[in-house]
Amino acid sequence: MNDSILIVEDEPKLAKLLSNYLRQAGYEPECLENGLDVLPRVRERMPALILLDLMLPGRDGVDICKEIRMFSTVPIIMVTARIEEIDRLLGLELGADDYICKPFSPREVVARVKAVLRRSASQPPHPGVPPLLHLDEERLLAILYGHELELTVVEFKLLEFLSANPGRIYGRNQLMDHIYPDQRIVSDRTIDSHIKNLRKKISGVSPETEIIHSVYGVGYKFDPQG
Repeated sequence: MNDSILIVEDEPKLAKLLSNYLRQAGYEPECLENGLDVLPRVRERMPALILLDLMLPGRDGVDICKEIRMFSTVPIIMVTARIEEIDRLLGLELGADDYICKPFSPREVVARVKAVLRRSASQPPHPGVPPLLHLDEERLLAILYGHELELTVVEFKLLEFLSANPGRIYGRNQLMDHIYPDQRIVSDRTIDSHIKNLRKKISGVSPETEIIHSVYGVGYKFDPQG
């Protein structure tokens, strides 16, 4: 069972106080002070819940929350010292599960954490959040199970094209026509090489995951179900 709570708070005394109360409640708290450290930590090891302060050095909680929601449904409780920010938080529809205003009682925080975790356990994931793969074409960003894949442009295009129609089999010529629309002359084995590199990168972040399958004598397909 995942009992880890990520506390993102730049006030060390408050972070330590929350950590002590959450540990007494049976959770495993971890503290971060800088907003720039949050995304790498979340992608490396997903916590059960995030307590996310709004005002942070490096990067603010609003941006962090929006980016996390691009690849994860992990429960997030926003924390703010500014009452006027509440309407802004709600109006942005960030996907946060709750908010708490400073000053607060640590016991109240523990109670909110328990309530949000109970609620999230009984509800389906947030609509529109892909559980497996997120692709951002503008930034050529591919995130698999919360881990960023460092892909070349061609590898990204292949993954995007194949994943758009899960289960559909594409021949090498079809894939080449999509990857090289200028009709340049390349060997059909070029596709095999790109697919091999793409699979290697997927395996590097998720060794048990096989989502691109070879269909003997035909081509390739994207199938997360195997």
